[in-house]
Amino acid sequence: MSALTPELEIARFLRQLKWIAVILAAGWVVWALAPILTPFVLAALLGWLGDPLVDRLERRGRSRNTAVVLVFILMLLLLVLLLLVLVPLLERQVRTLVSSLPAYRDWFVQVALPWIEQRTGLELMVWLDPERLFTWVREHWQQAGGAAATLFGYLSRSGFAMVAWVANIVLLPILTFYFLRDWDLLVERVASLVPRDHVDTVARLARESNDVLGAFLRGQFLVMIALGVIYAAGLSLVGLKLGMLIGLVAGLISFIPYLGTATGVVLGLLAAVVQAQGLDLGLLLMVAGVFVAGQMLEGYVLTPRIVGDRIGLHPMAVIFAIMAGGQLFGFLGMLLALPVAAVANVLLRFAHERYRQSDLYTGEQVRIVLDTTPSAPPVPPTEQERQ
Repeated sequence: MSALTPELEIARFLRQLKWIAVILAAGWVVWALAPILTPFVLAALLGWLGDPLVDRLERRGRSRNTAVVLVFILMLLLLVLLLLVLVPLLERQVRTLVSSLPAYRDWFVQVALPWIEQRTGLELMVWLDPERLFTWVREHWQQAGGAAATLFGYLSRSGFAMVAWVANIVLLPILTFYFLRDWDLLVERVASLVPRDHVDTVARLARESNDVLGAFLRGQFLVMIALGVIYAAGLSLVGLKLGMLIGLVAGLISFIPYLGTATGVVLGLLAAVVQAQGLDLGLLLMVAGVFVAGQMLEGYVLTPRIVGDRIGLHPMAVIFAIMAGGQLFGFLGMLLALPVAAVANVLLRFAHERYRQSDLYTGEQVRIVLDTTPSAPPVPPTEQERQ
């Protein structure tokens, strides 16, 4: 294999440097525009999920616009049905939570704080005295004023953020409709930009990424719904008053490995202690048993049958991807973390395959391996062969 000339080496390095600069610039743009990119990313995901059904309706003779309208109406009907089912349940659970707040307050003041004081030696009860609080504020009025200004600034920023969220919610169905209508056109335009020498490789990676993302997004969504139903029904059956609310919350955040279960266990045990006004061992064991059963169903039935093992993401990789995405790009990063990690896993498998075939792995010199296995002794010719 002939070595590259210094000029070619420099040219290749500059090309690589150019692509690195392009990637860094794209990352900076995403970071800067993260607040306004969120509805576009959500709409693109919904358009990607609905495009197969649109294509199926087109193959059955309907026009693209008609198929898009039918799928869009179906999405809206599913959303309305979900709201009609969940809103009354959540409303009753919220009313139960509000009516239970005095019991939680009494338990915190009369049980939790004295227990903490006995074991740590800290004086926490005195800070609940209003006169002491007013005295402390008068003594530290300057710091209190600065904290108040910071708090009002945060609330004003939160108000603007709330307005932005409302605008994003209004934009989401509009953007979803356009993504559904023009999805195939967008894919064709992106495919036309791929260098002709790499079309086959990019097409293969795109198919694998599409399979992985489809398996993950559709499967994980079904697993989240199933776990929410299992937890909510189980906690309600064992007699936990806030079981429906805690179960739904635990199911919805179960896309982060173990976080949904851990959150549900903590909230469920705390709710059981306050509800029983003490340690009701039977109720605590039943609450814990619901989450143990849910984890076993998820690990042995739901995830293997619905999601499958085509994703290949380790739980630590999932946790790292979500935390890194949230740290770098906020909510948009958390939204994109797992899809990006799944696609990156496909690219890493491809890079590993290319590495195993490269000269760096196999070596540039061809090795001659001698066959040292003993050969069988020659068979003497027969009488007919000698004649």
